[in-house]
Amino acid sequence: METSNQNSSMNKRLLSLDIFRGMTIFFMIIVNTTGNWNSTYAPLLHAKWHGFTPTDLVFPAFLFAVGASLAIVMKRWQSQVNAAAVYKKIIVRTAIIFLLGFLIYWFPFCDWSSDGTLKLRPFSETRIMGVLQRIALAYGLSAILLYRFSLNTVVKLTIGILIAYWIILLGFGDLTMANNAGRLLDLAVLGENHMYQGEGMAFDPEGLLSTLPCIGNVIAGYTTVYYLRQGRTEHRFKILLWGTVLIGLACLWHYAFPINKKLWTSSYVLLTSGICIVLLMALNSLLDEGQNQNWSKFFTPMGKNPLFIYIISQLGAILLYWFPSQEHDSMYTAIYENIFKWAGAYLGAFLFALSFTMLCWVVALLMDRRKCYVRV
Repeated sequence: METSNQNSSMNKRLLSLDIFRGMTIFFMIIVNTTGNWNSTYAPLLHAKWHGFTPTDLVFPAFLFAVGASLAIVMKRWQSQVNAAAVYKKIIVRTAIIFLLGFLIYWFPFCDWSSDGTLKLRPFSETRIMGVLQRIALAYGLSAILLYRFSLNTVVKLTIGILIAYWIILLGFGDLTMANNAGRLLDLAVLGENHMYQGEGMAFDPEGLLSTLPCIGNVIAGYTTVYYLRQGRTEHRFKILLWGTVLIGLACLWHYAFPINKKLWTSSYVLLTSGICIVLLMALNSLLDEGQNQNWSKFFTPMGKNPLFIYIISQLGAILLYWFPSQEHDSMYTAIYENIFKWAGAYLGAFLFALSFTMLCWVVALLMDRRKCYVRV
């Protein structure tokens, strides 16, 4: 009977992770596909620079979930005799996810010219870093550290990385968009044409240097699930306490190193990690209540195929922007203007995003019913 209860408790903890991933992907697609960026509700936009909005939690929550998933497979990896096979698995997965991210930014590999013909989109103008690329590098670095060293050592290394990042940003350049150390490094290594251009200048919010502190979000997810899987009640209280402490420390650090998603500051890592811990523990508590849990079934399909659903959402949005419209600059804009704007500029933009997200959810649901799960 005790074993049965332990298995039931473990299943709930794994279910809470699926729900967490599903909620993250659902919200990520909503904030990425607003019908009109000029009429989007403020909570669905990133902070312009220093500060924090609900949208700023989405990306680090994805990284937190990556770390949580690592905690589930790490024990199996560590039991393998062939360490080289594990390192190969990590490196290959990192490379595939990075390449997928790069190809998404290059897709559909051609643009419309002024005379209506197609021309190849040059590699020399393609962004190299990005969301999936950051996920890949954060996953790869974290997985190697966690496999090679003890958790206690990795936590200490992570703290060192967050402090070192603080010193680097303050010691080389400043905390402005134009002159921060991360941008200066990206300009030197990647070049202006390979960087994100949506900020009015060449500045990549998923740049090389700012990828290092992302390890903190992955390690936070790993550590949380590592102790959560041990099933001890006292661990659950300690985990929740640490989540609260991280939020408090982030608020204090903010005065010396402002919370900033685009720079991915160390205080931002602590804040988002703390919030993710509290949210995951809240999901666990709701599942442990044993009440009606039908609500959880809504998010689990996306949570079981998070990477694949994110990719198809990106490709779908890109194609809608790419196909031209007679009345508007793209089919994306035409659908918003002709169908959703009737509800008002802001509500229409939100309904567009919600409708697009629900289409992705239907795909996830159909895949889940057919037990089709895409793993890299």
